[in-house]
Amino acid sequence: MITYDKLWSTRKRKGITQYMLIKKYGISNAQIWRMRQNQYVSTHTIEVFCRILECGTEDIMEFKK
Repeated sequence: MITYDKLWSTRKRKGITQYMLIKKYGISNAQIWRMRQNQYVSTHTIEVFCRILECGTEDIMEFKK
C-alpha cells in the first residue's frame, strides 16, 4: 500500500499550510482528502506536490506492506 503520511510532515516542515495548497497552488479539497485517506492519486498530482514542496517523491509517499 502506498501511504502519503510523509507528505504532511514535509508540508509542515516547508511552512506550507493546507490553506496555501488550496488557495495559492490550486490543489483541490478532493485531492487532499484522497491523499489523507491513502487513496489513489495520479503521478501528475505527485509531481505537482514535489514541485510545490521542492522535494522528491520519497518525502511525500512510501510503500508499506
